[in-house]
Amino acid sequence: MKRAVLIVGALVAFPASFSSTASDELAKKHACFACHTVDKKMVGPSYKEVAAKYRGDKVAQAKLAEKVKKGSQGVWGTVPMPPNATVPDADINALVKWILAQK
Repeated sequence: MKRAVLIVGALVAFPASFSSTASDELAKKHACFACHTVDKKMVGPSYKEVAAKYRGDKVAQAKLAEKVKKGSQGVWGTVPMPPNATVPDADINALVKWILAQK
């Protein structure tokens, strides 16, 4: 019984840590950390700030994916976020989901 509980616990924890690690790797791969960090404002807002601003917004995923793809300006200040048109949509969606999950 104890073994079953440990196995189930490991299986539940693994996908959460993998998706977080995978999204962290995507952010590195696509140079997101050049302007953003998880918890501190840099050139752009922190991912925690973005998550807090859009918490409860039912269309935040689509809205932010579009901003990442096409670029954005004026929401967080005067420095524009350049478009990321070459980043695959699947990567953008995974990144935005990860960002919105920050607490």
